[in-house]
Formats: sequence, C-alpha cells, structure tokens
Amino acid sequence: MLYFVATPIGNLDEITFRAIDVLKTVDIIAAEDTRHTAILLAKYGITAKVVAYHKFNERESVDGLIKQLKDGKSIAVVSDAGMPTVSDPGHILIDAAIANGIDYTVISGACAAIDALVLSGLDTRSFTVLGFLPEKNIDRLRYVEPYKTVPSTLVFYSAVHDIKKDLKFLLETFGNRRCAVCREMTKMFETVTRGRLGDELDIVEKGEFAVVIEGYDGRSELNDLDIEAHIKHYLDMGLTKNDAVKKVASDRHVAKNEIYKVAVDMDI
Repeated sequence: MLYFVATPIGNLDEITFRAIDVLKTVDIIAAEDTRHTAILLAKYGITAKVVAYHKFNERESVDGLIKQLKDGKSIAVVSDAGMPTVSDPGHILIDAAIANGIDYTVISGACAAIDALVLSGLDTRSFTVLGFLPEKNIDRLRYVEPYKTVPSTLVFYSAVHDIKKDLKFLLETFGNRRCAVCREMTKMFETVTRGRLGDELDIVEKGEFAVVIEGYDGRSELNDLDIEAHIKHYLDMGLTKNDAVKKVASDRHVAKNEIYKVAVDMDI
C-alpha cells in the first residue's frame, strides 16, 4: 500500500495516532527532507527506512518507488509539513500509481491552508489554494489572472524572504481587499494579522507565512483609475503595451480598440 501521510505544520504534537501507526509499520518513508523528518520520527520512536523524495529528484525517484510497491513494499510519503502534494511533492507519484494500478490512500491531518483559512476570519464556504507564487513577475500575472474575478477566498503561501514582495504584488493585482497574514501557525509565536492589502500591517519577518485574501466582490479597484493610469499600472508590472491594453480591456469589459486609442496617445 502507498500512503500519503499528513505531518505537523509546526507543533509536533499535532499528528494523528493513525499517522504514527502507519509510519511505524511501513517499509519505507519517502521524505521531502530526510533530516527534517528525522526529528519527527525520533520523537515517536519510528525507525523505518527513510529515503529522499523532493522536487529536485521527484521524477527520477518515481520508477524506483513504483518498483518497490510492486515488490510488495509499503511506502509512506511525507512532506516537511502538512499534506503531501499540496504545494509539495507527491502528485507525480500519484499519477504513476494510478497508471500502474497501485492503490493509495491518504492519512488525514494538518494542512496549512485550512488552518489559515479558519484563522483569517474570511468566508470559508468556498476557497482556492494557490500556494506559492512564481518567481518572475510576468509568470505571477499569468498564474493569478484566472482568479482575479473568482468570488471564493484565496489562500497563498509565502516564504519569509518573499512576504513583502508577495503582499505588494497581491495589492497591485487584487486591490485593497480584506486579508489575513498568518505566521508560524500552531507554534508558540503564532500570529494572525488582519486588515486590508495596502494597510501598514505589523508583520514580523520570521518563519513561514500563509496569506488569505477575500474573493472578488464584483468590482475591480483598478477600474476606479482613469484609462491611462490603468494602462500604466500593467506597464509598470512588466507587461508589453499590447498585453497591457488586453488586460485593461478585460478589466473594464470594453473593446480592445477603445483602450488602444488611449494607449497610442500616451508617451510610452
């Protein structure tokens, strides 16, 4: 059997009895970071063989793991924290297991997105987990574009060295929406800062972050700008003139040629 096992996102006591039982009985534990996982395993006296399974060797490792499953071995997949495959390695192995007719199951437990969603105080009826933003600005824009007018709450992950840049990008992209910045969840210094994107949020730049923002409410703050300023907003984010025109036309639900006439007269 192949297991995808949720592990604590901070406090090591937040693991289920079933997860501990599975980790104690499997033949192999495939871990995102073997040194990090060793801390958890030592706490609970787990001595199974541990192999590395992370984003840099995921594709190369899959064939070997599938072979061992076919040979009758049982394998548990764990990430550094939370549920494997949610912004962490695992999905490639799931695809391979399905293709090879191998059963797998999930051992329930912690997920940072769910904790952050509840802590945020925002609408929990529907939500979308978008995980970490891409590095390049143009890739970020393409990544979030389909979600700009989605009414469900959005959940992002952010590393400590990216949090300021990420919050600035989210403000520029989604406007002054309500938000919550969750830090070090389940740990001693857990903090939740609620407000709006663009506010002077008091954030300590330590640890890992989840940023939750409210869904689209039917209007775009960018549409409050005049057309020239709207175009310049996208040009400043690195888009070409043609792409900026398309974006503005989409935001305002007008024909592209109407926006293009304004762009032609701009000093750009």
